[in-house]
Amino acid sequence: MSRDMPRDTGWIEVICGPMFSGKTEELIRRLRRAQIARQKVAIVKPVTDVRYGSAHIISHNQQKIPSSVIKHSSELLRIAAEAQVIGIDEVQFLDEGVVEICERLANAGKRIIIAGLDQDYRARPFEPVPQLLAMAEYITKTLAICVRCGNPANRTQRVGTATGRIAVGSSDLYEARCRRCYEPPEPEEGRPPQQGEESDG
Repeated sequence: MSRDMPRDTGWIEVICGPMFSGKTEELIRRLRRAQIARQKVAIVKPVTDVRYGSAHIISHNQQKIPSSVIKHSSELLRIAAEAQVIGIDEVQFLDEGVVEICERLANAGKRIIIAGLDQDYRARPFEPVPQLLAMAEYITKTLAICVRCGNPANRTQRVGTATGRIAVGSSDLYEARCRRCYEPPEPEEGRPPQQGEESDG
């Protein structure tokens, strides 16, 4: 990708896929390369993601890099003011205002590197990642390994008892599954089945 990097402009890179597919690991790799190149780097993650601590972005294999924690996407404008490269992990936990802010930062000549889930545990598009994918110059789709059969996995199976769309967890709550082994959860009470979900009817 480096040979085709644009010059004298900003751009957006999105790294997306299911849990356990190496998204954060790839984000850290790109940010470290930017630091080695002596670029000014700002790194953030949502306050929602506290699985491995609040002062770092940390991958499932325990690679880590220092980061700031934000509650709202508007905080990016202050944190990224002097940065040339901005890294955002777990973007699906941020408000949808992050789409406009990433566009503004890229238009200002900054490189934005984003990692996040493109589908939730029901295999539905996980906003704001679809909108960011539409805007991005570079997209990397990562795949995990299905825990059932070993095939490439592009879905996240919730195996715990948590409810609601957002439930922060790791292998205690989620598994990577392929299309064949993924089991759609029961529809939420009061909500009709969505495309790709099973119903009792």
